[in-house]
Amino acid sequence: MTSDPRDVLHRPAPPPEFTLRYGEHPDHVADVRLPEVPDAPLVLFVHGGFWRDEWDRAHAGPLSADLAARGYAVATIEFRRTGQTGGGWPGTFSDVAAAAVAVPDLLAKEVAHRGLRPVKVDRPILAGHSAGGHLALWYAAVAPDAVGGVVALAPVADLRRAYELDLDEGAVADLLGGAPDAVPNAYASADPMANLPSGVRTVLVHGEDDDIVPISLSRDYCRSARRAGDDTTLVELAGAGHFAVIDPLSGAWPAVLAAFGTVTRGERVG
Repeated sequence: MTSDPRDVLHRPAPPPEFTLRYGEHPDHVADVRLPEVPDAPLVLFVHGGFWRDEWDRAHAGPLSADLAARGYAVATIEFRRTGQTGGGWPGTFSDVAAAAVAVPDLLAKEVAHRGLRPVKVDRPILAGHSAGGHLALWYAAVAPDAVGGVVALAPVADLRRAYELDLDEGAVADLLGGAPDAVPNAYASADPMANLPSGVRTVLVHGEDDDIVPISLSRDYCRSARRAGDDTTLVELAGAGHFAVIDPLSGAWPAVLAAFGTVTRGERVG
């Protein structure tokens, strides 16, 4: 275990093999890390940071590099965030959707152009942490036929409840433009809890000691998803906080790897 749970946010990671551009904005990019095996499953990873421009994809480098070393092709996408022109509703969402559509084909073409090992780009795994976990759950509900599975790590899975709890001092209101009664259409479209069932196999991994995104959000989401008929599992990690689930050096990491195994190869969570 690392001594500081936030150490992973600033830990250096091996650089990506290359970066793809899926749009015209400077943040319409995705860092790609590839394994040394052919036909690797593709993971589209969405970073956290409460949708704010303070945090970008750099802190997901250790996670992405470790997954690539274990046989996954990983594209860590960037997107416009609150505090930036065009960030928030609907720009943040349209960026994630555009990346999910464009990046797999762009990756396949770039790999072929470079003479690298092919990657399985059809129906990629969508994964994310915290606010990125929310965006992964959201996109799976919007485009279930395009997603092979979801791994949501400490996700903000319930926007209405997150607004009530005032997570990160108004992060949800900043994202959607106000309270639920002020912008009801935005909440209806953007909240994963309002768009069940997704029909996509989903594993949520959440630390019981998470004091940034309470595990109750994942518990409520999992119960609602299962009632709606979804194949959804919640893995609760005793003693784990918010950042343990993205840290390959943490004791939580084996559970995260098991979650990826579940959605890619049908293995049980264990």
